[in-house]
Amino acid sequence: MRLATLAALAAIAVSVPALAQDRTPPVPTISVMGTGEAELKPDFARIFVTVETQADTVAQAASTNNAASERVLERIQALGVKKEDIRTANFQVFQTPVVEKSSRDARPMPKFTANHRLQITTRDLPGVGRLAGEILASGDMTFQSVTFGLDRQDAGADKAREAAVLDARRQAEVYAKAAGVKLGRVIEIRDGTAQPYQPRPEMRMQMAMDKGGQEVPIVPPATIRYDAGVQMVWEIAGQP
Repeated sequence: MRLATLAALAAIAVSVPALAQDRTPPVPTISVMGTGEAELKPDFARIFVTVETQADTVAQAASTNNAASERVLERIQALGVKKEDIRTANFQVFQTPVVEKSSRDARPMPKFTANHRLQITTRDLPGVGRLAGEILASGDMTFQSVTFGLDRQDAGADKAREAAVLDARRQAEVYAKAAGVKLGRVIEIRDGTAQPYQPRPEMRMQMAMDKGGQEVPIVPPATIRYDAGVQMVWEIAGQP
């Protein structure tokens, strides 16, 4: 029994140094956050307008709106816009807030409103102002907004990501040089968010329409900017 106990203690004494040898110190690293941006020319513009009607019932409001929307679609196509470039962005019927009638007004108040939001796409960017003016001048609709975009949004996002990685490496090299070490392998890459940014021309558009102009002076953005971020971790390899 005594010999067995001594043998067990000897085994523990031998295993402790072995475990200590297996515990390697943590790898020293450099962690940085890189940012990047890319600018690409827009490929198309989207004009958003709404057709709104009111009636006493849901069915009447929807039916009246469908008829008005058909007239609007015919007018837009008559301006040279292809049918496939006109889409429904949203359609809803909701109860109109009840407004107490005055004693002078004997007309019944509408109870339901139908709202049809249309999206009109054009690739003629220099002519988007003229098209917007002609669409709105045709009547039966209200302007909402105009946006510009790319056919391949991932192209702008990818270029911004590449720029973010280059920025992260540049920062890491600056830190490594200042610390008197050199960079090793990349240990970790964490993707940030790549988002497009563009100016909002609809405010200028609305102001121009208030003045009664036939052509809306919309100036398309020269480029659409994409911003991206990335977090990268490098191993410190040692002295340069």
